[in-house]
Amino acid sequence: MFQTTAFVSELIRAANEVEKLTPSEVSRLLDRSVATIRDMREQAGVAGNRRKNDVVINLGIASARVRDLSIEDIKDTLIDAADAIRALRIILVERE
Repeated sequence: MFQTTAFVSELIRAANEVEKLTPSEVSRLLDRSVATIRDMREQAGVAGNRRKNDVVINLGIASARVRDLSIEDIKDTLIDAADAIRALRIILVERE
């Protein structure tokens, strides 16, 4: 769980300093978020939502289109990723 806590901190820090990040750095963070969320969902036995409002789908789209996003959209997306990981971490901790 320490790794996910550190990653959430990294995402929040990146959101607060988004203007210092390159598009490829943002894309890598979002891709890591997608992988982390999928892994955590599998561990928790939580199915993803296959509709367009699923955070994993939104993060994947944002990663692919990062150059087209505004600074505020990137910031919001990084925070959404951190929130999703934090929520899954709570579910996993409660199940232990």
